Amino acid sequence: MNILDVLESENQKATVPQFTVGDTVEVNTRIIEGEKERIQLFSGVIIAKKGGGLKETFTVRKIVQGEGVERVFALHSPRLLNIKVIRSGKVRRAKLYYLREKTGKEASRLKEKFVEKKGVLEEVKT
Repeated sequence: MNILDVLESENQKATVPQFTVGDTVEVNTRIIEGEKERIQLFSGVIIAKKGGGLKETFTVRKIVQGEGVERVFALHSPRLLNIKVIRSGKVRRAKLYYLREKTGKEASRLKEKFVEKKGVLEEVKT
């Protein structure tokens, strides 16, 4: 085992929330401004996941006043506090870059994913 593997294993988070591309999430991040610290909420649709191990990132996109805003988060960052899945989207692609061309309701309209469990249709909650 080389030194990079040791450093990666030390800095990885023990529990990582389960989410996929197409899910609508709320991401809480710690923002430090001078000596003050606050928590900022960013909610939107995950359009991409990249990398692996300590370098894994995901991109979240939302629409603010008619403009698309994207933000890339490092999954194992110490400033990333919480990821809450609000809705699971049913998608057939690994990257949803085509949402950049969409505007208004069609940019945020993804079908919801449902799971059939013991003959009863249940909504996926993670």
